[in-house]
Amino acid sequence: MLGLSRLRDSFAHTPRTLKLVWRSSRAASVALGALTLVAAALPLGVAYVGKTITDAVVARDERAALVWVSVELGLVAALALAQRGLALTRQLLGARLSIDIHAMILEKALSLDLAHFEDSEFYDQLTRARREASSRPASVVTESFSLVQNLITLAGYAAMLVGFSALAVLALLVAAIPATVAEARFSGAAFRLRNWRSPEARRLNYLEYVLANDGHAKEVKLFGLGPMFLGRYKALAASFYREDSALAVRRAGWAYALSLLGTAAFYGCYGAMALGAAAGRLSLGEMVLYVAAFRQGQQAFQAVLAGVGGMYEHNLYMSNLFQYLSIPTSAPPALPDGAAAPTDGAPALPDGDAGERGVRFEGVGYRYPGQSRWALRDIDLHIPSGQSLALVGHNGAGKTTFIKLLTRLYEPTEGRILLDGKDLRAWDLDALRRRIGVVFQDFNQYQLTLRENVGLGSLDHLADEPRIARAVTEGGAEEVVAAAPGGLDAQLGRWFKDGVELSGGQWQKIALARAFMREQADILVLDEPTAALDAEAEHAVFQRFRSLSRGRTTIVISHRFPTVRMADRILVLDGGRIVEEGTHDDLVARGQRYARMFALQAEGYL
Repeated sequence: MLGLSRLRDSFAHTPRTLKLVWRSSRAASVALGALTLVAAALPLGVAYVGKTITDAVVARDERAALVWVSVELGLVAALALAQRGLALTRQLLGARLSIDIHAMILEKALSLDLAHFEDSEFYDQLTRARREASSRPASVVTESFSLVQNLITLAGYAAMLVGFSALAVLALLVAAIPATVAEARFSGAAFRLRNWRSPEARRLNYLEYVLANDGHAKEVKLFGLGPMFLGRYKALAASFYREDSALAVRRAGWAYALSLLGTAAFYGCYGAMALGAAAGRLSLGEMVLYVAAFRQGQQAFQAVLAGVGGMYEHNLYMSNLFQYLSIPTSAPPALPDGAAAPTDGAPALPDGDAGERGVRFEGVGYRYPGQSRWALRDIDLHIPSGQSLALVGHNGAGKTTFIKLLTRLYEPTEGRILLDGKDLRAWDLDALRRRIGVVFQDFNQYQLTLRENVGLGSLDHLADEPRIARAVTEGGAEEVVAAAPGGLDAQLGRWFKDGVELSGGQWQKIALARAFMREQADILVLDEPTAALDAEAEHAVFQRFRSLSRGRTTIVISHRFPTVRMADRILVLDGGRIVEEGTHDDLVARGQRYARMFALQAEGYL
């Protein structure tokens, strides 16, 4: 039963893998199949011609010997051509397939929710899927066709050997089985070992990244962190080496010991054939044929069994890829009764107050998967269109979670959010996000040109020079453009040739400009947008922001009260709940949490 189960597992994912191969390149797949058949049949012809040559030599028939030598030359040349063709086809197909598989992995990543990327188990799955993506699918294909090739060759040799002895065929088959079973077991052990330590493999990659990345170089050098991180890297890598080497030594030892069974079987049959030829029961040509058939047949059968073992290992790794690709993406969330499905994203008002404009939170709560604590709870709030709102609270109070819910990076665990009277879940997602411009505190620094760093805010207008120029001005990044060699065409970051590194404040201005590329956005969200700017630059940004955001709904998260007090309305969050609400003057007059935070910050300026 175990053998049948292992055999079944050896081909569990092969059909799906072959479909991937066919989709990648039909021409290469057909060529691989045809060349496999040719390469399988030619060795049988070479073996038979070898017998005929030997018999011609024994009979002293010079003409026949010369003819058959010429035939063998042609067969060997054809076999060499077929093998070269197979190698080339496998190489090209493997390269094409590697690109397509990696593209599938990345495409899947784009379809997943933000919550997936905040889950360590997901990263383990991603690591396992990517680790073998460039080689395993091609190996499944190569091994599948090689298996067919060796089975055809084996059948031919077995048919030849039956003429000598059925016991020789049995010996050929039985002697190779123990080594193959052991190899399959060790393949499974290697797979389980690598899967089990996926988190540690990610840790090893992380340590390497910290030690060789420009973003960490300053602190690593300044605080003398290099030796510590390098020590951890060496210790973890050494533990991997010990585990791998122990398994490799056991694998090699068993492989050698069990291979002796096959060697013994060959020489036992070889001796019987030699005795038969010496006694005159076999001609010299027949002995040569049977010896070649047994030797080549044994190799073919070992290749078949090794192929099955290889397929078992490859399919284990393919299971990682297909498990990753089958991660469920969020289905369209269930809508309240009476709510209409999204159409073109226009702000129709099917499920709320038909006259309402703005954002409304109704009993909204959010809890991270696997967590018992609520990040947000009981949020009831209306933000009228055109109002400016500031969110204040300690780190972890739920401010950024609030923004992620508004932009549908998260779905509420309970309650609902409406925009212009329409449930966010009824909006076309692209249309919704076109209405929102966001700058997060952990904004991206793209290793692209300055023009692209700004233009990515609205992909449809990446080549719109006037729009990019306006966004640069509105984001306060004119000086950055003027100072960069090449202006908008300057390469930013140090990853590529002639790259220009910017200060934190300069990168932040580029991020602000990127947000202003969304001229159609009527909701602007700034999550600590000026944290890297000095006081003067921050004041200039917000003065500009106030003038540019007239008529738009704005939501600002900031710890700086000169920024916060500009808002029409301020919310104070604590423990995921709204604990205070009002204008700056109202909240200071109440003398509660907001007033205490304001007083503490004001003391710093005295």
